[in-house]
Amino acid sequence: MPRFLSYSEFGGPEVLTLLSVDKPTAGPGEILVRVRAIGLNPVDVKIFRGPAAETYGAKPPTGVANDFSGVVEQVGEGVTRFAVGDEVLGGARNLAMADFLVTTENATLVHKPTNLSFEQAAALPVVGRTAWATVESLSLTDADTVLVSAAAGGVGGLAVQLAKRTGATVVGTASESNHDYVRSLGAIPVAYGDGLVERLRDAAPRGYTAALDNHGPDSIDAALELGIPIERINTIAVRGPADRGAAHVGGAQATNDDLTLVADLLAKGELELPISGIYPLERAAEAYEELERGHVRGKLIVVPN
Repeated sequence: MPRFLSYSEFGGPEVLTLLSVDKPTAGPGEILVRVRAIGLNPVDVKIFRGPAAETYGAKPPTGVANDFSGVVEQVGEGVTRFAVGDEVLGGARNLAMADFLVTTENATLVHKPTNLSFEQAAALPVVGRTAWATVESLSLTDADTVLVSAAAGGVGGLAVQLAKRTGATVVGTASESNHDYVRSLGAIPVAYGDGLVERLRDAAPRGYTAALDNHGPDSIDAALELGIPIERINTIAVRGPADRGAAHVGGAQATNDDLTLVADLLAKGELELPISGIYPLERAAEAYEELERGHVRGKLIVVPN
C-alpha cells in the first residue's frame, strides 16, 4: 500500500510515523504525482516540533515536508499544464513525504528538466525560489560587495552563485570545514565566531554594500557594524526586533517561472547544489536527525523505494 509520513503530536523526529494509506486520486483541477524524491528543509522540523506549525497550516495529525520531484500519474478534469508521464518538481506543504501526493496545477509545480536527476530536482523548490528572490531583491551589480551568511547551506550556497552571476564580489560566512567549498563557489570564506567583524573587514578592505542573511541576528549586527545600510540587508532567518528593520524577501516572492530558471541553470551545470545524503522513506526520521545536527552542506534527500 502507499505510504505517508505523519505525526499525531508535536515533537522531535521520534514522533514521525510511516502510515499505510489508500492511494489518492486527482479531482477536477488536481494532479496526482508518484513521488520519486523529497527534499528536507529546516522549516520542516520547526513545523513538526510546533513553533512554525500555525504559520504553515499544520495541525496534527498531518504530514511532513514540502519539496518533491516525481512523475505525473493522473490529471483531473480541466488540467492543461501537465499530462500523465510528465516529470515534475514542486512544493506541497505537509504532504511531500509520501509515495503519492495530490496537488494543483496552480501550486508550486514546474516541469523537471530532462537531464536533472529526481534527487537534485527535489532539493530545489524552497532553496531555489528563496535564493533567487533574495538575490533579486538587492539588484546587485559588479559594483557591489555582498555578505552572504550560512554560505555553505542550501539557500546560502545558491545565493552565493546567483550573486556571483551579477558580477558582485561575494564574501560568505561558514564553518571552517566548509571554507574550501565556499571558495569553490567563487566566494571569499570567513569563519563564524568571536572576531567576525574584523575578519570580514580583512576579507573586503574596501567595504560592503549589501548583505543576505541566512543565519540569524549575529549576521545582521555584523552587517550593520560594517556600515551596510539597513535597506540593503535582507534576512530569511530573523523576524521581530532582532531583524533591525531588514527586509524579508524570500521564496514566497518567487514565481514558478523563477523556479524554472533556477532548475534550468542547475541542469546545465551553471549552478551546483550538493546532496549530502540520501535516505529511504522508512528512515526519514534519521534524515531529520542529521538535519538537526546542523552544518549540512547543501541538501538531504529522502527517496521512496
